[in-house]
Amino acid sequence: MLWRGLYILVPLLFISGNCQLLFPFLHFDNPAAGTDGHADGAAAAAGAGGQSMKKGNIAIVTAETNYQGKWEMFNENAGVSAMHLILLPKIDQALMFDATVWKISKLKLPGPPCRIVEGTNEEDCFCHSILLDIWTAKIRPLRLKYDTWCSSGALDVNGRLVSTGGYNNGSDTVRILDICPTCEWQEYPGALGNGRWYATQVTLGDGSFMVFGGRNFPTYEFVPAEGQRNTQAQVFPFKFLAETHDPVENNLYPFVYLSTDGNLFIFANNRSILLHPKTHHIIHEFPVLPGGARNYPASGSSCLLPITLQPDETRKFIPAEVLICGGSTHEAFALADLTRPKVFVSASKDCARIDITKRNGKWKIQSMPSPRLMGDAVILPTGDVLLINGAKSGSAGWDDARDPNFTPVLYRARRGGSKFTELKPSKIARMYHSSAALLPDGKVLIAGSNTNPGYMDDALFPTEVRVEKFSPHYFDSSLEKFRVDIVPEKSAYKVKYGEKFWVQIRGPDEELDEQKLQVTFYYPAFTTHGISMNQRLVQLGIVQVLKNAGPKTHNIVLQAPIHGNIAPPGYYMLFVNYNAVPCRRAIWVQLVP
Repeated sequence: MLWRGLYILVPLLFISGNCQLLFPFLHFDNPAAGTDGHADGAAAAAGAGGQSMKKGNIAIVTAETNYQGKWEMFNENAGVSAMHLILLPKIDQALMFDATVWKISKLKLPGPPCRIVEGTNEEDCFCHSILLDIWTAKIRPLRLKYDTWCSSGALDVNGRLVSTGGYNNGSDTVRILDICPTCEWQEYPGALGNGRWYATQVTLGDGSFMVFGGRNFPTYEFVPAEGQRNTQAQVFPFKFLAETHDPVENNLYPFVYLSTDGNLFIFANNRSILLHPKTHHIIHEFPVLPGGARNYPASGSSCLLPITLQPDETRKFIPAEVLICGGSTHEAFALADLTRPKVFVSASKDCARIDITKRNGKWKIQSMPSPRLMGDAVILPTGDVLLINGAKSGSAGWDDARDPNFTPVLYRARRGGSKFTELKPSKIARMYHSSAALLPDGKVLIAGSNTNPGYMDDALFPTEVRVEKFSPHYFDSSLEKFRVDIVPEKSAYKVKYGEKFWVQIRGPDEELDEQKLQVTFYYPAFTTHGISMNQRLVQLGIVQVLKNAGPKTHNIVLQAPIHGNIAPPGYYMLFVNYNAVPCRRAIWVQLVP
């Protein structure tokens, strides 16, 4: 049956007048006031002296190593299989949730009230959502009332998760989780104009959200403000999604990215367009990507490649590229789910990229070391992409895939020639409903995998509640000498668009080579079903490096992105990479209008 598978300072002088003359791009109100996210406090704290050199060009640096990474078990039983995963800012908690439809998990709620199953008097006392401390593995259960099965989400400017859609009573729900030690879900059923099951949520340059598609609804709408409801008049028909619908869909969870020019790149099945979010006009269609389907249930993975900014950025057009890897044939789901005996066709080995800011952009296709569908594409702090999780054959759906792809692949986006390096394999199958999240220390949290309609231990691929961490190639012990520490109390934590700000680092040595220095801004992804919604990495322009503010201590003057189409407002992890080795721990920086 078809439904069976588918439902499924800067060392600066202390005298502010002299500092203003020396560095006119910095503004001083009270140099002794301490850090408040602007240049005044941190500059005073940095001390006097040091060398200054201008960073005129963007250096491309890669870590030379044969190290293949390391796997570690982080939590043997998270209680919930992480169908959905996102790292919440500031509190360093990973939010994981699955679906209430199962009415069971591996973790009971700590006490009443239990959820009343829709349309019945039955109580569901199992937990379906947790917060996982990314350092201690401690779990805090969260209560859900409305079904989150195959939902979507994104962080708002204040770091709250705004999640949309799901299944049944959750399909038209907007739910919000704030970032505090005791916060619980706030749920608003009926907020959306259409049901959004397998839909994609995208953040716009002003911080607002749109949500696209969902089963049986080739439409889109803006996500209403908290407590508000959309009417049918606020739902926009979207012919493109109707046109890209195969007999077995292959256009659910479309890939949607905010381009640097403010348009939305939307990819569904094998076609892609640019949509103007204000006029609702399709302003361009790109060439068809050959080789099969890429969206659910063919389920390739995708990401917006790193956006590179210049010092004192003034360009009107800033390049942006999209990467799409893996997927399967248009018939893969029908063969695996509707045919008896099941037929598991090989997944795609294609990895394609395109510049979405060029109207004459064409797909550039390379071949991965192995086929992959249902994988995840995690952008690392260095700008490389980690392709991880998934299967080598079949389709998304219940028991519709075989041949787990245990081997992560590193995709070096900026390297010429061969871009792929295979890393150390995992021993745990991470297939349908697996997920991944980049952590502040540069490791990657790996969770989920459930190819079964419920929690099953005796299936071919049991429901997975174990959580791992993967340490990529740059954790080679021989590269440890390049790892710097950010000094949080002397670094900015809240910046405005276009503003000059700084970060202070310690180590690795007094003779800091600026050409090996890179600072990146990472916006956490909402990950589910191989799609990483709103994941974004921006390489910031380094305006100036002032060396030796103290022993092995240096101040980096940066320019924030100049507008929200480059980086929407919200919380970003700021990484400092030296010789392509990320710092020991990123800091959270809030970008605001």
